[in-house]
Formats: sequence, structure tokens, C-alpha cells
Amino acid sequence: MSTAGVAHGELRSAQHEGSGMQVLLQVSDPHFGTERPPVLEALVRLAHAQRPDWLLLSGDITQRATEAQFAAASAFVQRLQVPRLLALPGNHDIPLWHLPLRLLRPYARYQAAFGNSLEPEFESADLLLLAVNTTRWWRHQDGQLSAAQVQRVADRLADSTRARPVQRRVVMVHQPVAVALPQDIPDRLHGHAAALEQWGRAGVDLIVGGHIHRPFVLRLPHGGWAVQAGTAVSRRVRPEAGNSVNVIRIDFTAAERATVERWDHDPVHDAFVQRQVHHLRRA
Repeated sequence: MSTAGVAHGELRSAQHEGSGMQVLLQVSDPHFGTERPPVLEALVRLAHAQRPDWLLLSGDITQRATEAQFAAASAFVQRLQVPRLLALPGNHDIPLWHLPLRLLRPYARYQAAFGNSLEPEFESADLLLLAVNTTRWWRHQDGQLSAAQVQRVADRLADSTRARPVQRRVVMVHQPVAVALPQDIPDRLHGHAAALEQWGRAGVDLIVGGHIHRPFVLRLPHGGWAVQAGTAVSRRVRPEAGNSVNVIRIDFTAAERATVERWDHDPVHDAFVQRQVHHLRRA
């Protein structure tokens, strides 16, 4: 498996190269250390059946950022056999109780498992993927976007929109830029308003994230869509939302910018089943 910034050893060539289609599997908040073994196995089966080109790992990969939890997460990612990986840390991926490490080398364990880049990216003629690190060692749960991060991403999006209008543009964060319910408003990223305006006007298609363990898709006010994933395999589920992942299909020949499928784990069938499909068009 390979990432834009990190090599894990190519498992196989991208599944849909040259077909006009790319499939992205978004796995968020697995919280290794709290994983459910039957759900892990069901996700392996889903990944092998869907054969995505990209794995988007949108943070909170571990529960307490221990070496053992990162090792378990890395081994599991290999089992999914997805050719390409774009990953970023969540707030749980910074050690909470090991204060010297949190203060001096907060991402050391994450980087040992998933590579040095905290903001990997990928660009081809058809697809732009940008990961933006929204964690801060001095914040426990809240996420933050700096003005420099917002501007850098906006510039990349604008350049892409001008040069390659058919290209699909995906930004990945951990904490959400938008929420569906009033009780989740405190969990929005610090700096979300500037990001929504500047990235929307610059041509973003999807902003994918996690953190709140609540899956949804929202049209954004300045353009693009927020695509949130639930917790993929952890027992830390909400009563109203169990384990789920997103399968994002991008057909570069279609009018739709993307199709987002929500797949929920069904314990009765011991499998991930498709629950919702969203067809996303730019306004």
C-alpha cells in the first residue's frame, strides 16, 4: 500500500485506473484499542468485495495512541488490501497521559506507523486529494484550522479548478466543518467558517471528516458537500448510529461530482450493508 507521502509497499495496481472511475473507502474513528473483532472481519470482507482504489483514513485511528494500538491499526490496514492510502491523525492519535511525548513529539507514534507526513496529498489529471491536519497538541478534543492552512488549501483548489475543471477535489479533515444537529455545533472546527467560504468558492467538491461518530452528507453554503463517517469498528458507538463506513464512487464521465454510499454494520447478518446513497452535484 502506498500513500502520497508514505510507502507501505504497493499491494496491487489501482483497481479502476483507466476506467473513468475511482472508488474511495472512507474509514474513520476506528479507535484501535476499542475495536470489535467481528466488525473488523466484516470490514475486511467489504473492502475485498468493493476493491476500492483509495483508503481515506480520517483520524482517531487509535484510542490512546499507544505503540501497540498503532501496530494493530497498521496491520489491519494492510489486511484491507487497498492499493493507496491517505491518512491523517485525530485527537486520539496524540498521547494523552504521556506528557513529555505529548509536548515534545506528539505525532511520533503516529508517524512511526503511518509515515512522516501529517498532511499528505495526491494529484492526477482527474483527482485531487488533500489531507489537512486539524489536531493540536494543546487541544484535547477540539480541532483547528489556521489561516495559513485555509489559504494554502484554497490556493490549491483554485489552481485545480482553473487548470482542470473536470477534476474532482476532495479535502480530508478530522473534526467536522459542518454538523447536522445542534448538539454537535461545539465540535465544529475552529476556523470552519473561513474554510467553508474560501474552499467552497475555490471549487471543493467534498470535505470528508469524522470525529463525532455520526454519519451524514450535507450540501455546504458556498459550494461542495460535507461527507461525515461514523466510527468504523469501535465499540464507542452512538445509540442512534452504529459502526459505518463510506464508499465514495467518482465517475469522471458523469455530471455528478460523486456518489456517496453509507455502509452500516449489521450484526444480524455479520456484514456491512448499504443503507443510503447520495448523488452529489455541484450547484
